[in-house]
Amino acid sequence: MKGVVRTRSLPVLLLALALAVLTVLAPRATAATSVSTIAEALRKSPVYVDPAASAQLSAQEAGTLARRVKDADKPLFIAVLPADYPTRDLFTDLRTATGVTGLYAIRLGDRFDARADSSVLPRTAVHNLVTSVQGEKATTQLTDFTDRALANMGGKAPSSWGSSARGGTGISSTALITTAAVLVLCGAGAYTMVRRGRRRHAEEQRAALDRLRVVVDEDITAFGEELDRLDFHPAEAGADDAMRADYERALDAYENAKQSMAGARKPEDVRAVTEALEDGRFSLAQLAARRQGRPLPERRPPCFFDPRHGPSVTDAAWTPPGGAPREVPVCAADATRLADGRDPVIREVDTDYGRRPYWDAGPVYGPWAGGYFGGGILPGLLIGTLLGSAMAGPAYAADYGSGYGDFGGGYEGGDVSGPDFDTGDFGGGFGDGGGGDFGGGGGDFGSF
Repeated sequence: MKGVVRTRSLPVLLLALALAVLTVLAPRATAATSVSTIAEALRKSPVYVDPAASAQLSAQEAGTLARRVKDADKPLFIAVLPADYPTRDLFTDLRTATGVTGLYAIRLGDRFDARADSSVLPRTAVHNLVTSVQGEKATTQLTDFTDRALANMGGKAPSSWGSSARGGTGISSTALITTAAVLVLCGAGAYTMVRRGRRRHAEEQRAALDRLRVVVDEDITAFGEELDRLDFHPAEAGADDAMRADYERALDAYENAKQSMAGARKPEDVRAVTEALEDGRFSLAQLAARRQGRPLPERRPPCFFDPRHGPSVTDAAWTPPGGAPREVPVCAADATRLADGRDPVIREVDTDYGRRPYWDAGPVYGPWAGGYFGGGILPGLLIGTLLGSAMAGPAYAADYGSGYGDFGGGYEGGDVSGPDFDTGDFGGGFGDGGGGDFGGGGGDFGSF
């Protein structure tokens, strides 16, 4: 009996042994690369490609993209990950682990999304950039996104990426002496050239201001006509203190705009004029709501197509000819036109090539637009336009001033913040839940 039992047990024992061997030899599922590993790589280089996603972007393509970002000296971080990579809190966790203020773009399989600290790129601009590259193949998508982002974002690349400068000077004392002699001999000529350059720059600024003056005077006149048509008197029946305060603010804005324009000496002075006009029109919108017994309007930017239309009432999708789609603030009339498939009423200005929309009329209109659309939304509105490209250039601030809604200098991008950052300030992209996650409020990757 014992022998029979042993004989019958042998197949069972062999099966168990075979299963054990197969379990040991079977390939184990590869764990996802940790966020810490990705962050460590991004602190050394702007582009990281996960080994499991190497088919999407070759090492050569990644190197080319990384050099482009480094050459631009911008804090743009790009990660290419496999399609099944966990998405919950991915952006927030990656930003925390990297610890550097910047713009973070991630491609997961064929999906793409991005988030940024607002000091580097406003939420609206991030959303519009992401929208503009949806559906493209990996190399094309990442290249297009990089080119457009670098043209509009601020900040400096983190020092941890290193410098392209070579170590050691290799300069002999003879070369130094020769260089000094050349500098002395050329000093007088250089001083003369500087003076000429300053005179030419002053002349160009005067010409730019003269061109702006025509457009701004039209704006001031239009607002004055609105005040003249206003059927309101502070002493009329039904007028209360709030209505009178709105009316006074509108009148003050009109006077401030005229005085600011009269005292303007350079193009950037125009920004104060359009800021006053924008404030005055909002005061009139509040006054109209109080008189009609409607809820007070929220503070919104003016209509993108023509600020003389007054405060916007909603955002609408719009694609300029040859450009990428974006969300722009629009007045009620233009919102209806767009919904009906018609063209909006666009503010055109005189140029050397005839009448053109203000965003395609050259860099001189930056101060004018900056006064109307301050607060960080301007870059997102002007992506891909002539004015937007000009304002993103490093020389723009010297000619027309800085601070036009987060264009130009003053950024802290590339700074090391570690985990000490506001997640509500880290946003953009698709389905943003306000916390820097992958959208939908639950941290999932944006849905397309």
